[in-house]
Amino acid sequence: MSEEVLIIRHGALGDLVQSLGPIQAIREHHPGARITLLTSPAFQTFMDACPWIDRVWIDARPKWHQPRQGWDLVKCLRGGGFDRVYDLQTSSRSSLYRWIFALGRQPEWSGIAFGASHLHANAGRNAMHTLDRQRDQLSFAGIETVPAPDLSWAVAEGHRFALPEDYALLVPGGSAHRLEKRWPASHYADLADLLSACRIAPVLIGGPDEAGLAREIAGQAAGSVIDLTGRTDLFDLVGLAAGALAAVGNDTGPTHVAAVAGAPTVALFSDASDPVLCAPRGPAVASLRRTPLASLQPAEVFAAMAALLPGLAADGAMS
Repeated sequence: MSEEVLIIRHGALGDLVQSLGPIQAIREHHPGARITLLTSPAFQTFMDACPWIDRVWIDARPKWHQPRQGWDLVKCLRGGGFDRVYDLQTSSRSSLYRWIFALGRQPEWSGIAFGASHLHANAGRNAMHTLDRQRDQLSFAGIETVPAPDLSWAVAEGHRFALPEDYALLVPGGSAHRLEKRWPASHYADLADLLSACRIAPVLIGGPDEAGLAREIAGQAAGSVIDLTGRTDLFDLVGLAAGALAAVGNDTGPTHVAAVAGAPTVALFSDASDPVLCAPRGPAVASLRRTPLASLQPAEVFAAMAALLPGLAADGAMS
């Protein structure tokens, strides 16, 4: 009978993407195991395609007034026959899940839950970048080598959008509850014009609820802007990023995806989040932080992007 392993990682998107390296490391440490990922509903289709996962279970994180859904989750986890659990979420909620197994066969547990067999006993864990913290957590569970996050498995042959050869992704949105993390629309419009002057097509991406923001940017830009807001799924996003000359975005999930997928990426931070703890990581990433974020000028962002692109000449032409 094969070993049963559970990984808990709900999200958000950027967090999930940064956990892909640890997930791959867990697969390599348990080559013959059946690995189950417990995650949020939004990521089921995407993670179903992940080569290091055998099956995806959904945790809608039921509230106290949804006892039936909560009991269904308890029965599902108890019936999983898990030998080891890797809690990569390490929230108070996911730590409580360890007690679901208290009355039965208890799996080994990697995380911060009380009584965990492989407790991440590092008092400085909360001062570590997400990737460094998870690498350190896995070292306490006997996993010493953790690769960088990899999205090559999600890149299709080309993509379904007819775009110019040279384009850059702009990610102007983010959480509707954290507007202080958004660079102003007018600045994105000015950056779009700087890109257009270099014959690099600016391409806006985001969720359907950010369509109004995209229209505002396109309306303020002097040149043309390609608006793909609300038209992309996660596979599209990976493919677009893999083919982009560059990406510029706020501290939000698609910016992390762009960085991991290989686009030279400039991530913009206000004082609402700390790049030391959560900056995107990838082959070529620059993080700019300013308080307030609106004081960061488009010319500065363009210069940071140009520094990641050796082929961008001083006159703006691509060699």
